[in-house]
Amino acid sequence: MTDEQKMIQEMCRDFAREELAPRAALLDETKDRTILRANLKKMAELGLMGMNIPEAYGGAQVGVVAYSLAMTEIGRGCASTAVTMSVTNMVAEVLLEFGTEAVRQKHIPPICSGEYSAGAFGLTEPGAGSDPAGMKTTAVLDGDAWVLNGSKIFITSAEYAGVVVVWAKTDKGQGRGKGISAFVVEQGTPGYIVGKDEKKMGQKGSSTNELVFDNCRIPKENLLGQVNDGYRIALMELAGGRIGVGSLSLGIGLAAMDFAVAYSKNREQFGQSISKFQALQWMMADAYTELEAAQLLVLRAAYLKEKGKPFTKEASMGKLYATEAANRACYQAVQILGGYGYTAEYPVERLARDVRVTTLYEGTSEIQRLVISRELLGQC
Repeated sequence: MTDEQKMIQEMCRDFAREELAPRAALLDETKDRTILRANLKKMAELGLMGMNIPEAYGGAQVGVVAYSLAMTEIGRGCASTAVTMSVTNMVAEVLLEFGTEAVRQKHIPPICSGEYSAGAFGLTEPGAGSDPAGMKTTAVLDGDAWVLNGSKIFITSAEYAGVVVVWAKTDKGQGRGKGISAFVVEQGTPGYIVGKDEKKMGQKGSSTNELVFDNCRIPKENLLGQVNDGYRIALMELAGGRIGVGSLSLGIGLAAMDFAVAYSKNREQFGQSISKFQALQWMMADAYTELEAAQLLVLRAAYLKEKGKPFTKEASMGKLYATEAANRACYQAVQILGGYGYTAEYPVERLARDVRVTTLYEGTSEIQRLVISRELLGQC
């Protein structure tokens, strides 16, 4: 790591330890949005909501490796806050790469400054999850405006996002994966309706909403990129998003194991600390070895993206291995604590719930395997 990357990692580690971790359990229990919004505002002030955005738009532009390191540390402190940071950074990058200059100037600075608490990524639909090409939401050009109709589901941060990037069919006559375009929609636009907040197993402090578009009219210039090129945009951005989720899951897994190791030193059974039992020592050794290996995979993908090189396969490898390893680490942490690990008195119970979704969003583990195998077969 460079000196700057080390500084960012240490800053985020201190912030997560001092600001996020002490209130993570309360946020999980109460879903108090004032806690989450306060976290997000402080993170924006630290430059964490536009980490790969040029300074001209209010971003920090510190690179993808620094972003990955930061995401891991924020994930250690509070997964609900970290997932919001991940999606918001992704939205800012979509607007930077594919928005008009007017769109960039209007929406990216508020994301980076915290004026917008978050950004949202509107791709998934009730009948189009792992298969986004099957989406039903439509956008029809009517004079100088696009008219959106349809619905999205499982949209992170939609409840308090200043903007949402939405994908819709613009040419039903084209085949699968074609005829799809991407748009930016502002909060408060007539016909843009934020629906129910899902009751979830974990990451409860973050909202996950349904979105409904009912004759929602947006300016013609809110189109991102070219008409009917949205599916390619989605695949590009999902690859980058997988670096964020892989990094986030590492933070959760490390937090769980760090707590379990500390607990094992103080917990006594059979007249000695349980940390002296080889069975538990091997659990710890395996978990940390997997997490260290996972971080190297994720950082490799981050490095390739930062250098402008192909990284799709590497991002899927990192996301697949990191999220699976983090799930195993959290369940090992519960096992080390025994019955106490199953109670809400200790954080590993929450961490085990929070980590579960990381193998689902930004593409399930099964989808990652499809992406990896497709890339390998294309190279051979």
